[in-house]
Amino acid sequence: MATPSSRISQRVRRVRSGVSARIPRFAAIDFETADQGRDSACAVSVVVVDDGAIAETVTHLIRPPRKHIVFDYIHGITWRDVCDKPVFGELWPDIRRSMEGVSFIAAHNASFDKSVLGACCSASGHRAPAEGFLCTVKVAREVWGIYPTKLPDVCQRLRIPLKHHDAASDARACAQIVLAAAKKGFDVLSLVQKTATAQRGN
Repeated sequence: MATPSSRISQRVRRVRSGVSARIPRFAAIDFETADQGRDSACAVSVVVVDDGAIAETVTHLIRPPRKHIVFDYIHGITWRDVCDKPVFGELWPDIRRSMEGVSFIAAHNASFDKSVLGACCSASGHRAPAEGFLCTVKVAREVWGIYPTKLPDVCQRLRIPLKHHDAASDARACAQIVLAAAKKGFDVLSLVQKTATAQRGN
């Protein structure tokens, strides 16, 4: 487990992945939450992929709306770590700027991260992104037939380094899953579109 200090705002630019430009610019996102409330994000990381490479990573600790952090035993983040950090609404404009031009947003178990992002945006008066979400759980099942499909299972199968429940590591791993699928010729955009169509039909 990474120390909380390693999650403090950081930017890492242009790390080549060895994958040629086969998919458009996209972002991978991961949230850690303080409690059961979807508005309780206490850490976020966004990894932006452009031209087949990880171009930028933006990671922040977030002060959640409630002091009691229920899930510290999962991610190691305590109230002391976040009590003096910005709230989500202060951070989101900068995070959103880093995502300009992305075609979709990837996440592992995307319904969770999408709901956290939506709740945090709603609570802070920001508009949630309109880009479609790509779930790397579905990608791992469709491309490699991986079951169980928790992030550590997928990363072990694909030999992707992971410090699970570290937002930056989880988001980077998610981006690498998408890149690995693209390298195998998987049409990630078709799954994004199929998911969006299914959501509109519900």
